[in-house]
Amino acid sequence: MSIATVNPATGRTLRTFEALTDAQLEQRVAAAASAATLWRATPLGERLAVVRRAGQLLDERQDEYGRLMAEEMGKTIGAGRGEAAKCAVTCAYYADNGPDILAPEKVESSGEWLGEVRFQPLGVVLAVMPWNFPFWQVIRFAAPALVAGNVALLKHASNVPQCALALETLFRDAGAPDGVFQALLIGAERVSALLDDPRIAAATLTGSEPAGRAIGEAAGRNIKKTVLELGGSDAFVVLPSANIAQAAATAVRARVVNAGQSCIAAKRFIVHDDVHDEFTAAFVAGMAALRVGDPMDESTDVGPLATERILDDLDRQVKASVAAGARVLTGGSRLDRAGNFYPPTVLADVPESAPAYSEELFGPVAALLRARDIGHAIAIANATTFGLGASAWTSDDAEAERCADELEAGSVFINAMVASDPRYPFGGIRNSGHGRELSAYGLREFVNVKTVRRRR
Repeated sequence: MSIATVNPATGRTLRTFEALTDAQLEQRVAAAASAATLWRATPLGERLAVVRRAGQLLDERQDEYGRLMAEEMGKTIGAGRGEAAKCAVTCAYYADNGPDILAPEKVESSGEWLGEVRFQPLGVVLAVMPWNFPFWQVIRFAAPALVAGNVALLKHASNVPQCALALETLFRDAGAPDGVFQALLIGAERVSALLDDPRIAAATLTGSEPAGRAIGEAAGRNIKKTVLELGGSDAFVVLPSANIAQAAATAVRARVVNAGQSCIAAKRFIVHDDVHDEFTAAFVAGMAALRVGDPMDESTDVGPLATERILDDLDRQVKASVAAGARVLTGGSRLDRAGNFYPPTVLADVPESAPAYSEELFGPVAALLRARDIGHAIAIANATTFGLGASAWTSDDAEAERCADELEAGSVFINAMVASDPRYPFGGIRNSGHGRELSAYGLREFVNVKTVRRRR
């Protein structure tokens, strides 16, 4: 089996790699198992130094990594540089805060007992990661996992093999010993067997619902811990007291971040009747003004979709939604040019039977929905199988508190677009997955929370 880099802006194959043989894969798993014993015994200060140095290298190599992301999956070069910079910040966060997060917690005891809780590594963690944020998705797992004393095996998406190898090189250059962080160039069909291997202690996946179900099933069969960050159909609720101009401008950015290929990109725009027309006019104008083009061009707003299959799926969803009764306000059909380009699109009057109402749209397509009042808006927002993020726009404190409390999602942002930040836990509920990444919660996902009690 070969694994290829195909430039999504041109359709040209840039590089081809041979997948690991069974013998080569065994060598890497054995190296990880061996490294796990040594790495957990490595003083915390040395582990922190590796992760801190990785962050410094990410900063230094922003342009190199930005270009690599643009070539492999179509991210605009400016966004790629920003992704590398965010990864650097996250490495610094865990290098700075790891000691406090991992410090044993004393438990109040009485009489003859002393007690504490310790946080110790599990061992080898398999990470199955997606292409849409090829550095960020990996770093937000790897930085806390390595600080905790775990080692990592990365099975990256098959369309970003160069990013996978660049990350392996990054940690090696940062001083990680052999076997602590390794990339596995293999197909998805070989992941289940890895989870059957007793040397693999746990797994994390960011990806689709089907992939999450497959990983969860295999890990459950082997009684192994998982963190699953899956899809999302995030709501963007606009209420009458909102700053409509600001909400509409942010809505454009929230919908087309990474060409719309983001789990936490806003997808369903639920707008109160009183401000629906005003918001729609500003939102459609903003979407229509975006420049679609070469991701290497600094002036490009929206690059290509990562693969032809993603383009085909999005085009099918839009056509089916229009056939069900949705109206196209801008965009609405694939561009007649080389590459996987789809224009920023807004669909109005989307009926419940349309794919755009209930399915995740992984591309720059927005669904506009009307709400009678705040209760109706929240009900529409919660009427989904997903539960990753939600954004609400209001200047009324009571409305803001109600949205924060009643919107059912892992993250709720008021008067801002949903975003991840190393200081805050990130993850979802329902079909958006379980477990948390980032912050102290993310670091403690892959540790043994050990109770220690001692009689005086």
